Amino acid sequence: MSEFFGIKGKTFQRQYKNNLSEYHSWGQKSHAKDWIIYPENLSESLSLDEVALSDGELYTVLTSKRAKGRKGSIVAIIKGTQSDFVIAHLLKISRRLRMKVNEISLDIAGSMKRIAKTCFPCAAQVIDRFHVQKLALEALQEIRIKHRWEAIEMENNALAKAYGDQILKTEVFENGDSRKQLLARSRYLLYKSREKWTLSQRQRASVLFTHYPDLEKAYWLTDSLRKIYNQHITKSVAMTKLAHWFKNVEEADFTSFSTLRKTIMQHYRDILNYFDKRSTNAAAESFNAKIKNFRMQLRGVKDRTFFLFRLTKLFA
Repeated sequence: MSEFFGIKGKTFQRQYKNNLSEYHSWGQKSHAKDWIIYPENLSESLSLDEVALSDGELYTVLTSKRAKGRKGSIVAIIKGTQSDFVIAHLLKISRRLRMKVNEISLDIAGSMKRIAKTCFPCAAQVIDRFHVQKLALEALQEIRIKHRWEAIEMENNALAKAYGDQILKTEVFENGDSRKQLLARSRYLLYKSREKWTLSQRQRASVLFTHYPDLEKAYWLTDSLRKIYNQHITKSVAMTKLAHWFKNVEEADFTSFSTLRKTIMQHYRDILNYFDKRSTNAAAESFNAKIKNFRMQLRGVKDRTFFLFRLTKLFA
């Protein structure tokens, strides 16, 4: 809409920014590009994550779970992910308030763990389940992609051997996919549990696993890890189930899954903390999605400080 009640859109934007919004009297305006902090929004349970505000520029975002993605969510937004810089600004929050935090959800990144440990020493760190499952899915997809490149190379070699205008006869499986198509189109079904497959995905999976049994084994490893998280079990039971999963990974002997197993073992205690209260970083992911949606509505971020001001008006 180019005009609103007879006022041009751009004119109204300038009026809002310069006169109506209190932007120029905002107390954090001078340093907003580097950091903004709202200590009053601190709660016992927090989420720590990173988000790209504009042009891929990363910011570390600390949010309160108590606010559930609404007003009062933002505790801090700090430029970059460099731990020393983030820590220096989070320590501006009084120690008395920081010591009241008893749980903080985060991903596996070492910098995030260091930030949490230094700034919130009394808080139990909970590795977000979805980051662990994402690594398992990436390990599975790595095996599928390797087979797909092999299929592309097979097709290239067959074409190179074909003579003149001779039409190459392509191998087609019973569901109508060629080998290359089968491996490309199986991407999405491998992300889902068997119960959520459509009829065509069940048919495709049957063909895929018949011709690539290693993919079936890798899918089973991914799905069994997902099921451990989905069960309402105690931490001790989760320890036992993860021990069995580790044994299955060793027997499968996939490089990508062996690396994942080592990663889980490195962060074992914080991953198991999930089973105490089943806390996730879903609030942070939801907040990040809201930031992206807000950015899309504004058609990008031209003035980062003003964008952060408007963001805090909504969520701080």
